Amino acid sequence: MDRNQTIGIVLISLMLVAYMFLVDSTPTTPANKNNTTETKKEIPSTAEEFPHETVLKVGNDTASALLQQKFGVFAYGVKGESQEVVLENKDIKVVFNTLGGSIKQVLLKNYLTHSQEPLILIDEKSSDLTLDVETVKGNVNLRDFYYQAHKIDDQTISFRIQVNEEHYIEQKYTLGKEGFIINYGLNFKGLEEEIKSKHVLLEWTSKLKPFEKNIEQSRVVATVNFFNQTEGLDYLNETSNDPQEIKAEYEVSWVAFKQKFFTSAILNQNTFSNVLVRSKIDPFEPEVEKMLYTSLHIPVKDLQNNAIRFYFGPNDYDITKTVGEGFEKNVYLGWAIFSVVNKYVIMPLFQFLESMTNNYGMVIFLLVLIIKIALFPLVYNSFKSMAKTKILQPELNKIKEQFPDDATKVQQEQMKLYSLAGVNPLSGCIPFLLQMPILLAMFNFFPNIIQLRQKSFLWAEDLSTYDSIITFGFQIPFYGDHVSLFTILMTISTILYTYYMSQMQAAQNPQMQMLSYAMPVVFMFVLNSFSAGLTYYYFVSNFITIGQQAFIKRFVDENAIRKMMDDNKIKNANKPKSSFQTRIEEAMKEKNKKKE
Repeated sequence: MDRNQTIGIVLISLMLVAYMFLVDSTPTTPANKNNTTETKKEIPSTAEEFPHETVLKVGNDTASALLQQKFGVFAYGVKGESQEVVLENKDIKVVFNTLGGSIKQVLLKNYLTHSQEPLILIDEKSSDLTLDVETVKGNVNLRDFYYQAHKIDDQTISFRIQVNEEHYIEQKYTLGKEGFIINYGLNFKGLEEEIKSKHVLLEWTSKLKPFEKNIEQSRVVATVNFFNQTEGLDYLNETSNDPQEIKAEYEVSWVAFKQKFFTSAILNQNTFSNVLVRSKIDPFEPEVEKMLYTSLHIPVKDLQNNAIRFYFGPNDYDITKTVGEGFEKNVYLGWAIFSVVNKYVIMPLFQFLESMTNNYGMVIFLLVLIIKIALFPLVYNSFKSMAKTKILQPELNKIKEQFPDDATKVQQEQMKLYSLAGVNPLSGCIPFLLQMPILLAMFNFFPNIIQLRQKSFLWAEDLSTYDSIITFGFQIPFYGDHVSLFTILMTISTILYTYYMSQMQAAQNPQMQMLSYAMPVVFMFVLNSFSAGLTYYYFVSNFITIGQQAFIKRFVDENAIRKMMDDNKIKNANKPKSSFQTRIEEAMKEKNKKKE
């Protein structure tokens, strides 16, 4: 409590004492939960503050003249009883409080925390939401008053401060028979003249509760997202350890407090204005993932028209895309082309396989198998290209020996040889590059899909996080405090694949060969704390690829390829240079001129 609040309370107390003696009234006592007044502000301000006045609740039997002078029509809500009221459906249970007519707790029925406890997404300790209204008597916070609860039906509840039969302040919540959306409306029935502002200020602070195995992995994806139909998605930097803040320069359709697999959000069928968002990591609260904050202006007309909705639910792509425009962006599926691959190729295929079996290890195996079969023509062409290069390797080496000190001449003669033999030196790389979008799309897909959450396979208890077979009890720099077996198996399989491919290819530069073996070890460190589903996918993919290469080898006749290339040399002996070859040679000449 600051100095101004203390002085204010002392003055009000003196006025109450004087009022008692003058009108022979009954003494009054504070009626809030702790018999004190306090102002909550979890995230320190680094931008301009909106006006907010803490309400002193006084427990009179009727709204006295003094209270009406102070609070106007809200004086009828200074006294009451704090009671809980529940709305629920098959997916969600919402507990409301008559103090503030507010959401006190949200339980997601079909999900558990990592420790197998009920998943309470928000509660009164982790979430603080205020609604400030500018009235003719000053600013008041709707959450500081008591309301009478009226359950209209199983899905709708109304909280009222009744002035008389025709005049009241009402907050109304409606929960569908299924799903995670709560519709919200606010009405000042017959009291419009008491409200000065055309908007209500909402301030929402959330201390994100940890629900997953690895709080650090969850922390680096927790953020505030907000969306505008024209500007698209904007967000705070989730990976930064420093406090973040953005004041939107445009109106916003929704603001979401996003965690790894769950989101709490407020949406408007129209738009919010003056949107400010913040995030920070509090070193004094290590059990809190992140502290998130937003303040925004809600038009009163949108509140009266029930245009406001809350979402408390999972980051499930199929669910979020039905919530509102752009809301599915809370499920991160990668950047640019990787997102497209995941949305339109991987996700539908995954969902099809998921409908066939609830064994997610088998789903991933079949996913790999189908993708590998689809990409088989590319693998086959790549193998043939490597075989051609291997056959030409002795002649390529002779060219290097003939011109040991003239790199330009070596390149020109090698290009000439490729042209005569009818070999495109890039043809071995192109199939690999075409496969890269799918390979990298998986890097964003498996760690972010909620379908793998708490799904076990073999020794992995949860495919959405790492599979730990050994825990050290201390941190190894760049590695972690555990050993992930699927990551180890992925590393071994990648090294075996590298060795196998080196036997299939022409002689490599020793430095490049060393790099080929070093990369799997690097990725062992990088992926040790990643999703077991991801490392299992790469592990299976490596062995299927080795199997494909072995299968292709049995049907690729190197003698037939050699004969074809010899025939091409005779056929192309007098053939003029192609435009591509000419451009390559000119580029190499220009490069050498610059060196000189």
